[in-house]
Amino acid sequence: MANDLQGRHALVTGGGTGIGLAIAQMLVAHGAQVTITGRRGDVLAQAAEGTPGLHPLVMDVADEASVVQGCAQAIAARGPITVCVANAGIAEGKSMAKMDMAFWRQMMAINLDGAYLTARECLGGMLAEGWGRTIFVASIAGLKGLKGAPAYTASKHGMIGLMRGLSEEYMGMNLTFNALCPGYVDTDIVTRNTESIAARAGIDADKARQMMVLTNRHKRLITADEVAAAAEWLIGPHSGSINGQTLEIAGGQM
Repeated sequence: MANDLQGRHALVTGGGTGIGLAIAQMLVAHGAQVTITGRRGDVLAQAAEGTPGLHPLVMDVADEASVVQGCAQAIAARGPITVCVANAGIAEGKSMAKMDMAFWRQMMAINLDGAYLTARECLGGMLAEGWGRTIFVASIAGLKGLKGAPAYTASKHGMIGLMRGLSEEYMGMNLTFNALCPGYVDTDIVTRNTESIAARAGIDADKARQMMVLTNRHKRLITADEVAAAAEWLIGPHSGSINGQTLEIAGGQM
C-alpha cells in the first residue's frame, strides 16, 4: 500500500473501536500519524497497542474544553491535523412520546455538537497547509427518517447539513468535506441495540438482530472495513473533486 499520507496527521474521534478504529488503521497503513480519541483511555490504549502510528488521546467530544485542549495537545505532538474524521457518536432509539430534554440534548451534544467542535478545531491546520480532508460519519438516518429514533435522525441530518455548509464555505481551497452514511454495521452499537430492541419489543436477541440485518438492502450487516474502504477513497490522491457529498453504504438504494 502506497504511503500517500506520509507526513500527514489525522484525527479520528471514537477511534478506539468499530468504524473509527477501522478507519484509523487504514490511515496508518497509508503512512499517516493518527490520533485516536474517545472517553475510555483503556480502550484507546488497547487499540493502539502494537501499532506505532496510532496515538491514544482521551477526549470527550460533547465537552468544548476537552475538544479544544485535546486537539491542541495532538497538534503540539504531531503537527497540524489535515485529515479529520468526525466519527464519535451514539445511536439510541426513543419515540417522541418517551423522550425528554436530557435525552435530546445528549444526542445533539455528542453527535452534532461533537462533529462541529472537532471540525472547527482541525480546520486551522488545513487552512495553513492548503490541504485537508474532513469526513463526517453520519448514517442512513441522515438521509431518511428512522422510525422510533427522531432525535438520532435529527442529529445525523444536522451533521450532513454542517458538512454541506462547510463544503460551500471553503470551496476551491483544496479542502473537502464529505459524509459516510452507513446502514447497520457489525459493531458494538448493533450489539447494544439488539439488547434494547429485544427489551422494548419483547422478542429474543436473534429476532432483534435480524430486524437490523433486514433493514440493509443486501440483507446482511456491513463490516467496519467496508466503511473504512469508502473513507480511503474520499481521502485518496484523486478525491479532490469529491466534495459536499453523502456516500450511502447500505447494500443498495435507500
